[in-house]
Amino acid sequence: MVDPVPGLVGFAAALRAAGLPCDVQRVQAYLGAVAELDVAEPTQLYWAGRLTLCAEPDDLPRYDDAFAAWFAAKPPQARQKTTQRPRATVTMAALTEVGSSSGERETTELKVAASDTEVLRHRDISQLTAAEREQLREMMATLHLAPPLRRSMRLRPHRAGRLDPGRILRAMRAAGGEPVRLAYRDRRQRPRRVVLLIDVSGSMSPYADALLRFGHALVRSAPASTEVFTIGTRLTRLSRQLRARDPREALVAASRAVPDFAGGTRLGETIRVFLDRWGQRGLARRAVVVLFSDGWERGDASLLGEQLARLSRLAHRVLWVNPHAGRDGYAPVQSGIAAALPHVDALLAGHSLATLEDLMREVRRA
Repeated sequence: MVDPVPGLVGFAAALRAAGLPCDVQRVQAYLGAVAELDVAEPTQLYWAGRLTLCAEPDDLPRYDDAFAAWFAAKPPQARQKTTQRPRATVTMAALTEVGSSSGERETTELKVAASDTEVLRHRDISQLTAAEREQLREMMATLHLAPPLRRSMRLRPHRAGRLDPGRILRAMRAAGGEPVRLAYRDRRQRPRRVVLLIDVSGSMSPYADALLRFGHALVRSAPASTEVFTIGTRLTRLSRQLRARDPREALVAASRAVPDFAGGTRLGETIRVFLDRWGQRGLARRAVVVLFSDGWERGDASLLGEQLARLSRLAHRVLWVNPHAGRDGYAPVQSGIAAALPHVDALLAGHSLATLEDLMREVRRA
């Protein structure tokens, strides 16, 4: 993969040549903002630079012209011209010595790499080549997945909210009975638990590696509020194995712990084991439970429906992610998913990195 930093630094140099005050501090802030965004998304690149590299409103027209020239992309919002200004001439600043064409080559490579990355985000995981799978693994290792939040039950000191009589009275007693200041308390935000149930049966084997890496990224982002299980012919808890920092080390430990990779599917029985052993005791209570499966059930489909109904009464939300749901003409006619669908809050696609990112937005919205 091409390192995008030289191209971004070159963009900042082009802005300086156009008259914008892009000093070292602003460039560092720009690179820090881009590191948290998707480099392949022009809209995110545009706003990251506009918020960090522009100092005053007069800089915006020059910034828009430089952005369009450098990235060959139209700015997200067209500005409304209120006064006539002479059009700024943008000079492309080379990344190396004057007369060298390496800057143009690196810029072209950056655009091609960004385009390839965006295409890969929407590709079906089961249809990727070995090289594309390796690139996808690198992309998933850089994901920062923020967990959903919930309001805590206990009240804590806060700058605003409801009055705190105890603290007010203590402050008055310390001040000789005079009300010095008002104290408040309110409920704080805490991470809501997320439980991932990943089907590793034979029909789900093309997606199992990517889904486990997705689970690893989520566990690394919120280790205290994320639980990961695999389901197939039996239930296996992988939360401890996926807490390893290195993705390869975590996946190796997970593969050793799961004895039923690419086996059969008994969704109803494994979910019943999950509820009896962990979910009923508190792991699924008020949690967002995400079930990754294509819905093929070898066991009793009515048992799966009963257990999903039981799970929906415990959990805050139950989401079913089916890799086939993103394909044209798909209908949830499999016996397992047809029995469980009435008890599921949403049926989502999960065949690509883009759909997994959409899933996290749905989880956070919960």
